[in-house]
Amino acid sequence: MKYAFYKQFDAMDCGPTCVRMIAKYYGRHYSLEQLRKKSFVTREGVSMLGISDCAESIGFHTLAGRFTFDKLAEQAPLPCIVHWRQDHFVVVYAIRKKKSLFKKTEIQIIVADPGKDIIKYSKDEFLENWISTKTRGEDKGVALLLEPTPRFYEQEGEKNPTGSFALLFSYFGRYKKYFTQLLLGLLLGSILQLIFPFLTQAIVDVGISDQNLSFIYLILLAQLILFVSRMSVDFIRRWILLHISTRINVSLISDFLIKLMKLPMSFFDTKLVGDILQRIEDHRRIERFLTAQSLGVIFSLFNFIVFGIVLLVYSTKIFLIFLAGSILYVLWIFIFLKKRRTLDYQFFEQQALNQSKTYQLINGMQEIKLQNCEKRKRWEWEDVQADLFHVNIASLSLQQSQEGGTVFINELKNILITIVAASAVINGSLTLGMMLAIQYIIGQLNSPLEQMVGFIHNMQDVKISLDRLSEIHQKENEDEKNETKFQNFSHGNRSIEIENLCFQYEGPHSPKVLNNINLTIPQGKVTAIVGASGSGKTTLVKLLLGYYHPTNGQIKVDQHQLSEYDLRWWRNQYGAVMQDGFIFSESIAKNIAVSDEEIDKDKLLHAAKVANSHNFISELPLAYNTVVGQEGQGVSQGQRQRILIARAVYKNPDFLFLDEATNALDANNEKEISRNLDRFVAGKTVVIVAHRLSTVKNADQIIVLDKGEIVERGTHAELTKNRNHYYELVKNQLELGN
Repeated sequence: MKYAFYKQFDAMDCGPTCVRMIAKYYGRHYSLEQLRKKSFVTREGVSMLGISDCAESIGFHTLAGRFTFDKLAEQAPLPCIVHWRQDHFVVVYAIRKKKSLFKKTEIQIIVADPGKDIIKYSKDEFLENWISTKTRGEDKGVALLLEPTPRFYEQEGEKNPTGSFALLFSYFGRYKKYFTQLLLGLLLGSILQLIFPFLTQAIVDVGISDQNLSFIYLILLAQLILFVSRMSVDFIRRWILLHISTRINVSLISDFLIKLMKLPMSFFDTKLVGDILQRIEDHRRIERFLTAQSLGVIFSLFNFIVFGIVLLVYSTKIFLIFLAGSILYVLWIFIFLKKRRTLDYQFFEQQALNQSKTYQLINGMQEIKLQNCEKRKRWEWEDVQADLFHVNIASLSLQQSQEGGTVFINELKNILITIVAASAVINGSLTLGMMLAIQYIIGQLNSPLEQMVGFIHNMQDVKISLDRLSEIHQKENEDEKNETKFQNFSHGNRSIEIENLCFQYEGPHSPKVLNNINLTIPQGKVTAIVGASGSGKTTLVKLLLGYYHPTNGQIKVDQHQLSEYDLRWWRNQYGAVMQDGFIFSESIAKNIAVSDEEIDKDKLLHAAKVANSHNFISELPLAYNTVVGQEGQGVSQGQRQRILIARAVYKNPDFLFLDEATNALDANNEKEISRNLDRFVAGKTVVIVAHRLSTVKNADQIIVLDKGEIVERGTHAELTKNRNHYYELVKNQLELGN
């Protein structure tokens, strides 16, 4: 039976990919993006509850629980989804009994692992990965059972998208002229190469037989000229290939980055950096496949056809032997392709784990020594090496089996051809020159055959890469829902009105990070937001910045909902300093004036002075031209925050959002910056998130959040007098005292 299989695109996509496979098994196609939304995938992955919600939304009835293996095998409807190794989800398609060679009954479990492939496990291997608890002496694992309801079949699902290769071939049109030149070059190169076996035959049958040395010299000169001509054509072809490959590579990555920068911030919350970087590496693989491999196989295929026809002309019997041997060779290779692909996935997984463990060893050496856990960490690393070794052994064993078979088939084919050709020479049906020409042709046919088989294997890998890239290109842009967007304030009242605002990160079953927030942030005033850690302060600021859309309620600016404004325009209206702000690996001047191509020196100096950073920058060897970030001179946490504040001041915005912008500063620097900012923000709408008393006490209003809800509001004097939530924060965190 043919089981549906999809490869997960990212590390966190195993859950929705499993639902996708089961839906396909029952005859409905759904895109991974749609199922990911229904599963509420986060950076930590997806929960069993999220997978259940996703499956039920498309018409499945689900039941989750802990099961023994016997109950799973005898009573559970298959396919089902099981929790694998405590950090992954896979599909169990079938549990069946199978008799071995010694008539011993063995249990075999067919598992579709979205990170690898469809794999057959023995019962012991399956239990080792699945069992998670022991209840009343019984080993149990977690499983989600799914059965389609009539509603599942009433829904049509989604249309199958156009082939992922359509994305790749869309870049061909721009380079039609160059591809035409390449094909002409391939044709000319093949014709030149085709002449060589006839020249070899002429040397033996005419030059040597007639003992005509002049003729031999003439043929050798012709061979030399043909060789130089063929090399020249090959050099020109490589230059054209380099030109095309560079252009296509730049276009692919540029288009990908353009699309990436149009995606909403919520996309990056659920993506690991490695997943995004892997997609850029996918572009390089595609570029190599498109230019070097695909065009190379066209050249090989053309040569294979031409030399095959010539071989057929020379001898039908030899051609049929070669054809039969080639078919056997291809079939033998295909037997190993699937297993080889599975081992490749396992190798990449183990190699990634190896890199992670090695990275932790190097970067965590200080903590390892402080905690005296050198031996345990070394053992963990050695365990990974052992697993990697086993994968390498399995891969080597498979490779040797494949190579042994291919060498045997090739050698047997060559021996048979030599016997038939030699017999034909003895019988007089072939000349010695024709036999040498046939041997040359056979050599020219074997290489293209290997290249075409390798091309099929590479095409499988590229298909996965193209699927991953197509998934990004099909995502909805940040500003795509509403075509008409406001790019100005029309009423003059620039206060921010928040009405009945609720927000959840992970779907309807997750806790509300913000609940029923009603708040007015007056134009030209300073509003401070305080609260214990995890109370929702930063989330509220990110909603005001347009990072996310509210789950319920609305945010209005100038009587229009924030979602009705063009987000790029809205971001030009505000400056923001976030607690996790980023310093780029470039000069301090470019870090401050990050959005300007031409830096305004007067604005730059003013911003640096407001942020109290001019003095420390001036003392650096290259002053404002000093390169900071990962590739340059390191800066302290306090200096980093001052650069970020200067960046926000440089924009001179109407709105200013500061999220713990001064928490890393010493008292003197904070006091100086606060005094400078007081003058700078006059007439601006300011929102400050902070813990320190000195930062919030002069605000026009202070909002106190607790567990996502507003519990107090007022001025510092009013809230202190109330002796409630704010007073406790002040006393405990801001050290006001009794």
